[in-house]
Amino acid sequence: MPDYDRDQKTEHATPRRREEARKKGQTARSQELNTALVLLLGALTLYVTGPIASGGLRHIFSTCLSDYIHEPISIQSSVSILSGAATAAIMAIAPLLGGVFVAGALASYGQVGFMVSAESLGPKFERLDPARGLRRLFSVKSLVKLGTSVAKVALVGAAAYLYLRYRTDDVALLVDCSIPAIYEFLCRWSFELVFVIAMAFLLIAIADYAFQRWDFERDIRMTKQELREELKRSEGDPLVKSRVRQIQREMASRRMMQDVPEADVVVKNPTHYAVALRYEAGKNLAPVVLAKGMNLIAAKILEIARKHDVPEVDNKPLAQTLYKTVEIGAEVPPALYKAVAKVLAYVYQLKAKK
Repeated sequence: MPDYDRDQKTEHATPRRREEARKKGQTARSQELNTALVLLLGALTLYVTGPIASGGLRHIFSTCLSDYIHEPISIQSSVSILSGAATAAIMAIAPLLGGVFVAGALASYGQVGFMVSAESLGPKFERLDPARGLRRLFSVKSLVKLGTSVAKVALVGAAAYLYLRYRTDDVALLVDCSIPAIYEFLCRWSFELVFVIAMAFLLIAIADYAFQRWDFERDIRMTKQELREELKRSEGDPLVKSRVRQIQREMASRRMMQDVPEADVVVKNPTHYAVALRYEAGKNLAPVVLAKGMNLIAAKILEIARKHDVPEVDNKPLAQTLYKTVEIGAEVPPALYKAVAKVLAYVYQLKAKK
């Protein structure tokens, strides 16, 4: 049965979508990898600390059978014996328990890192939907789980069979061995068998983790509509942003037009460009551009300038250069000092004559 919801998801997940999935507890995780690492590291820990644990357990049994048997039976002595034996047993198996705990923690942290999610513990009523239940039952994920279970049984069984078959000839040697030697042989063979099974589990776990990663990436993919909506949320609606920019331009244009009457001169190219300049001695190091514009804006600047008797000077190269290189509110660069000075000198001469 095809999964139509997934078929519509063709776009890779965005970082925001990944973060939201992580908050919900949705990550790529393989339980088989946890099992394999716990089994493998537990076997290695038992191999290293096994002699110590075995010696501790032997000491418990020998003490119970030799020392405590001659003590009078009472509630106090029974409690003392049981507590001492329990403490010694815990100390003997503590390294194994610690190794298993470390293996489980490393396996979980290595796959998903440190993650605490309360949402994954909440009830999910959509799982009660029969249609979704059927899709999950016949989905690729369910088939992979079934295949993984069959592979575990087959591979672990084959590994155990081959190892025991390899050791069959050594069984005959145990006839002439002492009980401690037989015990040592059995312990070593048990460890080797567990190690072989753990390696078989690890191969299955690696394949399962690769599938879980692929399935997770496929599951969090987005439809084109979801991608567009998320882009709107993260970057803003393009129409709204365009309108905001338009309003900002209009406000800047109004402020600019309000400054035109204060200009000393408007340099123009007669109709295409217009730049309003003002110079205040002692306040500015160089003339400042109060307003500038092209075509319709230039015409509006000239209209306001004529209403307030601001002088106009035709200088096509200077008007184009000022418009293209100097921002509103900025001072004229040194490269244009000479050209602008000539214009201002001409304007000051006109004002002096008037």
